[in-house]
Amino acid sequence: MARLLIVHHSPTRSLQRLTDAVVSGANDPELDGVEVVVRPALEATAEDVLGADGYVLGTSANFGYMSGALKHFFDSTFLAVGGALDPSGGAGESAGATAKRPYGLYVHGRYDTTGAIRSVQSIVGALGWSQSFDVLDVLGDVEDPHTEAAYELGATLAAVLD
Repeated sequence: MARLLIVHHSPTRSLQRLTDAVVSGANDPELDGVEVVVRPALEATAEDVLGADGYVLGTSANFGYMSGALKHFFDSTFLAVGGALDPSGGAGESAGATAKRPYGLYVHGRYDTTGAIRSVQSIVGALGWSQSFDVLDVLGDVEDPHTEAAYELGATLAAVLD
């Protein structure tokens, strides 16, 4: 059975609302054959990543960057899951065990999410993951269209694996 790993940092009601919608979408009753594993970013491990066939990442935008919790997740798993750096410390060509696996990303911020999105995409690029859904970029209050898009994000990533 395929496994979808959802790694998130949801410290606010707005982010929790998006996370709940992503998880609901990934568990859509029309999809079967996909196990959905949900881990807070501070609890997710390299074993979780290696055991998954695809990923959804969720973060707040903090001071122009991803959350510290999601950064900790990447820092603690990057090399163990096949991340590659070139001699200068930049993103290298990943041939690791997780390369080419699909991923999706949702980001919530109050003012600007650009740096958070760029920082996550830089790291997943060095992991060699393949973006399989447009980034869900939410500024300000989370409205019904945002939760509908989050549901679609979760369902799409699960369907890619189904």
